[in-house]
Amino acid sequence: MNLLPKTREEFAQTDYWNEFFKKRGEKAFEWYGEYLDLCDQIHKYIKPVDKILMLGCGNSKLSVDMYDTGFRYITNIDISPVAVKKMLEQNARTRPDMKFLQMDATAMTFSDESFSVALDKGTLDALFVDDAVETRAVVENYFKEILRTMRNGGRYVCISLLQEHILNFLLDFLPRHNCMLRIVHCLGVEQANKEKNADDAMKLPVFVVIATKFKSLPMPILEFGLGNDKMQRFTESAELSNAVSSVQKAALVCNGLARSSIAGHDEVTLDLYRPSENTPRYSIYILDQPAARGLGKYAAFIVPQGREVEWLFGTPAGRKKLQASAKFQRLAVVTLHRDQVYNTLDEVKAELGDTVTSLAPFGLNEQIPYLSLGSDVGKRETLISGFSKISGDFRIEEVAAGGKTLRRLIFLSNQFVVQSEALVKTSKWRRIIAAWGIFLYSHFISVKIKGKKERKKIDFGYLACQHHLYMSVGVQLATTLQNPKKNEQKDVLVIGLGGGGLCSFLHGALPHSRITAVEIDPIMLEVAEQYFELKQDKRFHVVIDDGLAFVERCRNEDIHFDAVLFDVDSKDLSLGMSCPPQGFLAHDVLLHIKEIIGPKGLFMLNLVCRDETLKTEAMANLQKVFPAVCSYKLEEDINEVVYCANDEKYKTVEHWQKAMGTAGRGLNTAIKEHKLANEDALEVAEFLSELKI
Repeated sequence: MNLLPKTREEFAQTDYWNEFFKKRGEKAFEWYGEYLDLCDQIHKYIKPVDKILMLGCGNSKLSVDMYDTGFRYITNIDISPVAVKKMLEQNARTRPDMKFLQMDATAMTFSDESFSVALDKGTLDALFVDDAVETRAVVENYFKEILRTMRNGGRYVCISLLQEHILNFLLDFLPRHNCMLRIVHCLGVEQANKEKNADDAMKLPVFVVIATKFKSLPMPILEFGLGNDKMQRFTESAELSNAVSSVQKAALVCNGLARSSIAGHDEVTLDLYRPSENTPRYSIYILDQPAARGLGKYAAFIVPQGREVEWLFGTPAGRKKLQASAKFQRLAVVTLHRDQVYNTLDEVKAELGDTVTSLAPFGLNEQIPYLSLGSDVGKRETLISGFSKISGDFRIEEVAAGGKTLRRLIFLSNQFVVQSEALVKTSKWRRIIAAWGIFLYSHFISVKIKGKKERKKIDFGYLACQHHLYMSVGVQLATTLQNPKKNEQKDVLVIGLGGGGLCSFLHGALPHSRITAVEIDPIMLEVAEQYFELKQDKRFHVVIDDGLAFVERCRNEDIHFDAVLFDVDSKDLSLGMSCPPQGFLAHDVLLHIKEIIGPKGLFMLNLVCRDETLKTEAMANLQKVFPAVCSYKLEEDINEVVYCANDEKYKTVEHWQKAMGTAGRGLNTAIKEHKLANEDALEVAEFLSELKI
């Protein structure tokens, strides 16, 4: 199409518009949508009794369509005599009450307060071609004329793309001149263009600006809306500017996704906010894979509340696996955020509808399927919101996942990572009483069960974090290295308590162990005791101290442990290694550990590192200090459990496999004996096959 301006400056030139309308001929040119696309907003702010001034009518059919639907008091003006002549020729006989005048909108000849509505469809954008001083002077005259010819209570209704300099001008000028300012994202135009599938269709977001004139306003009134949604009121112009900017930036992403595939590239992420809120309501991850036989074109997958932290939904690699199993070329994975209310899956689908549609590949003419794990949005209940001076804001929450109820500790500074997790079960005795009551009621008499709700208990046999299971194997191994006597107690040191799940499991599964946990944050001990049922006794106690200081003190005081575990995260999320903090792998710290575990002990750490250089450096540091180092990489996580020993016989992977095999089978037996589970917790053969040195 060769009728669009080659440079923006041409917009403001009369000669350009004369030439434009000569080329265009009889065909109407609708810059920002047709009447049907805009009618929802037009009828909301303009009434048939209004006296309407159409600013820069061109050859648009908008005023003609409005006239035909009952708006009879319309005066059209345009700077181009060619456009005015053509419109008069087309409408003089069929629409005799509608006026067409050749006039410069910056110097109108109408008397003051002649109109109740000034309607501008793209004229402001055509005038405001840049932010030069001369251009701003023209635009100021334009608005002064509009306000001069408008009655009090009248409205300036403008259809615009709201480029940044235009928006900034409106936010400054209109409130200063006693105008209430409302901006609405006009979804109807974009949806119509999408349905047309036209290559030359406008792809930028279109906005309706409504400025209502008052004699005086004690304070600025600024509002924003999405389509026909409820208006959001702002107190600062920057908030309104950010709302508009967010829509525009999202449109750029959607346009790119509509025209091209990102197969072979990183996924694209969008956060969706309600206009008045500072935290996202949804996050959408868009993935593409190459077209292939048997693949659908596009689908959306809604992740139930609380499941977003799982590997399949919470990591790029997991989402790729999800897409492969869903079998769609493009998949939009939607996660739901905490501190939001979601009632039903159907409501969520309806709320996401426009956005999901806007992310579809170009030319898609079929209904978009919505996938999920069930028929509801899941359940997330916040038990407590707390604050720690060390870890910041945190939550204890319960979520329903896969038929289970899980209690989680979440640090909001890293809210997609579960710090601690426990399986919640209800009291078996109360379930029996409830069942017996139902039996009596249905067979003999009416019995009312009194008392509290079913009591919740933590299942200590459940290890939510898989790396804890493999660390437990190491603890089991550490107790067999010295061939201990049957009742001999073995000392275990755990740096990092969290919710205490690992310590509680070790306490229950390995009764020959004596556990010391070191936690720097006293708030975490309170959390573990009150919400994760952590109990200290003669075999388990917690020390509130800095972990590194405690290790150094043990070395200086010649205190030894058979097993030492590092399971502590870094608070600096900008680093490539999030667990443990880099200071925990300093050379002098590792030397302290080497002395503490002695010749037959074992040192284990949970290594979480996305930076391969840092990871290589960490492993090299360990190998400099410990003669034998072995590791196990979890299949669906970036966690890697590293085992370090002073005993040189473990220099070969075969020796590690033999010892770990014995320890793994011993752990499974202990778990069953102490009724922590009815089946093997560890797949020993698979575990041994993946060990490496």
